Amino acid sequence: MLGVPRGKGLVIVGLGNPGKGYERHRHNIGFMVVDELCRQERGTWSRGRAKALTSTVEVGDQEAVLVKPQTFMNLSGTAVAPIVKRFNADPARMIVVHDELDLLPGRIRAKCGGGDGGHRGVRSIADSLRFRDFIRVRIGIGRPPDGMTAEQFVLTPFPRDKVEFLRCCVEEGVRAVKLVVTDGLDAARNSIHSIEIESEGSGA
Repeated sequence: MLGVPRGKGLVIVGLGNPGKGYERHRHNIGFMVVDELCRQERGTWSRGRAKALTSTVEVGDQEAVLVKPQTFMNLSGTAVAPIVKRFNADPARMIVVHDELDLLPGRIRAKCGGGDGGHRGVRSIADSLRFRDFIRVRIGIGRPPDGMTAEQFVLTPFPRDKVEFLRCCVEEGVRAVKLVVTDGLDAARNSIHSIEIESEGSGA
C-alpha cells in the first residue's frame, strides 16, 4: 500500500518553543516546517482549549491534523497526547518533525521509532503516549561550535546570512513530510535521504 497506512486521524507534529523570541531558533525548525505546510495547503491555525495550535489540511489525498505544541519543548507530549486521543489517532501513523544535532546542517532523514537522541520534545511525546514507534522527520542542524553546549546551541537563531539556506531546509522538510504521507516511509526514504542542502561551514 502506498503512503502512510489509512486510518483515523493522521497527525503531523512540528516541534518548537512558543513565543516570538524563539521563532528563528534552530530548535524551532519543526514549527517552521508545519507552518509552511499549513500555508501551502491553505490551512489556518486555531487553539481552542488545547495546549497546542492545530490546523486540519489535506496532504496528498488524506486529511491531516497539523500540531504545534504551545508548551515548552520538554513538555511537548502533554500537548500532543490529548490531541491524539481526541482524534482517535493511531500513534504509529503520527509524523513528528524536529531538529537533529547528529545530522549535518541541511541533511534530512526519516525513521520510525528508535531512541530520542537526547531530544527532549521527542522524549516527552514518547513518554506521554507510552509509545515511541512513531515516524520522525529529522532536519540536521549540526553540532555546536567549541565552547557552546548543545542546550545553548539549539536555542540560538539561524544567522541572518543563512536566510536562503533556512528557506531550503523548510521547503525540503515539507517535501519530506509529503513524501512520507503519499509514498510511505520505506518508499520515501531514498528521495528524502538524497536531499543535500548546501551550507557554508558549521555556521548554518
